Amino acid sequence: MPSRRRFAPAVLAGFGTAASAIALLAASAWLIARAAEQPLVMYLSMAVVGVRAFALSRGVFRYLERLTGHDAALHQLAGVRADLVRELVPLAPDGLGRARRGGLLSSVVDDVDELQNLPLRVVLPLSVAALTSLAAVVFTALVSWPAALVLLGCLLVAFAVAVAVGWAAGSRAERSIAPLRATVADAVHDLLTNLDVLTAYGALDAATARVRSADAALRRAVVRRGGAQGLTAGAVSALAGAASLGALLVAAPLGPLSGPGLAVVVLLPMAVFEVFGPVPLALASWRQVRAAAERIAAAVPADIPAGLPRAEPAATGAAPALGTGLELRGIRAHWPTRSDTDGDSGRLHDVDLRVGPGERVLITGPSGAGKTTLAHVLGRFLDYEGSYTIGGVEARELSGDDLRRTVGIIEQAPHLFDETVRQNLLFARDAAFDADLWSVLARVGLDGWARGRGGLDTLIGDRGALVSGGQAHRLALARALLRGFPVLVLDEPTAGVDPAASDALLRDLLGAVKSDQAVVLVSHIEVPEGLVDREVRVEGGRMVSKRIILRR
Repeated sequence: MPSRRRFAPAVLAGFGTAASAIALLAASAWLIARAAEQPLVMYLSMAVVGVRAFALSRGVFRYLERLTGHDAALHQLAGVRADLVRELVPLAPDGLGRARRGGLLSSVVDDVDELQNLPLRVVLPLSVAALTSLAAVVFTALVSWPAALVLLGCLLVAFAVAVAVGWAAGSRAERSIAPLRATVADAVHDLLTNLDVLTAYGALDAATARVRSADAALRRAVVRRGGAQGLTAGAVSALAGAASLGALLVAAPLGPLSGPGLAVVVLLPMAVFEVFGPVPLALASWRQVRAAAERIAAAVPADIPAGLPRAEPAATGAAPALGTGLELRGIRAHWPTRSDTDGDSGRLHDVDLRVGPGERVLITGPSGAGKTTLAHVLGRFLDYEGSYTIGGVEARELSGDDLRRTVGIIEQAPHLFDETVRQNLLFARDAAFDADLWSVLARVGLDGWARGRGGLDTLIGDRGALVSGGQAHRLALARALLRGFPVLVLDEPTAGVDPAASDALLRDLLGAVKSDQAVVLVSHIEVPEGLVDREVRVEGGRMVSKRIILRR
């Protein structure tokens, strides 16, 4: 919710809109009925002015309500979205391992957008309806207290019906819409990102059927919600007619009302119920907002999962000096999604490692030995027990953002943005000139490819869909070289690359690195001779052997 100071003008303007609409109908009813009695014009002039004034003020108040209400809601929405991303950043990438990309995107976009309905479609209409209904009942009581009692009774019954019918008929559908929307997003995302594989293995029809099934379930929930809202609106409309009829039945025989007064008492409930009409929708919106808020809360755990860095110092924006290099002593670490009963796959146990400036170290071992876990500890994506220092400074004393200014990781599947080659490189250093970009592309052997494809404006595609696995790693390395990390961690750079081309790719990647940059190469395959200084083998999360190699 926006602050009261920021949102109060919207509530007051909304009350002004509703009060003007009711006053317009009441003044019009009185004017028409009084004019039928053919009095002198002077007795009608005030009512004529009132009708004009209320007609104009309704539009003015309506504009102010929209302006101030949306300004407050959208201002708050921007802060909520920023806060959500800020909560997710410490969890990425390893704390979001079980999150579906489509569902997470739905939470960040659709569910957060749904939250703006809390002030605009829940609090505002309910507040305006309550204030206006109270004022209308008081005004009616001044004219005819029996009619006021009828109006009050019908409003209370209408509210009870809106709550009961809406909850019984539509609450389940409303709560299910947000999860079903995320299911559709997941199914569509899986279909589009894996289209080539699904086509190759004849599974496209099954994936398409999953999208259709998810969409049909979402459509049924939306239809059920619409039916419940229509049923509630119909019941409220019927009660509006009952209020007018009841006012006519009790006001005419129980009080000496004039013709204009009776017209006002009978027609006023119609205007009041027009203001009351959004209440059922407000209650439905409340259930939708609550479901969206629960999904957002589920996306961000209350506590940082075990295995992730926590309580980090504030970032300074300065890269820690590499000094004498990286040193790990007695390191123990595990993935946040694992528990003690999950076995040793991916765990580290008492690992010791030292990497000096300009040194190249190969980390090898079978799948599940803990190689990628070690790489993510070096990048401070995972927490650790033991000691990990950079230039003699303990990594826990550094912000993860600052540490990653010194240690850069190129993962097995490097993320490339759906942009041009130029923009993908400028993410590393936005002040770089085109000459710098061509220079770094030449270092990784991509300058000829880029010139043949359209230069720096060559499109990469969604997550690098328009480039091969080897080209993706070369682009990622070019980006890292442009950034100038003192330490580079290459995690399985030949994953997904043809074995015949893997040796050439490794030679090009390591040949592009400057002599004073340290490199930690993680690979489960043999590396050509002369590319690294030392080989460290990891099995079962433990270092089982070290081998010194003389690099050429």
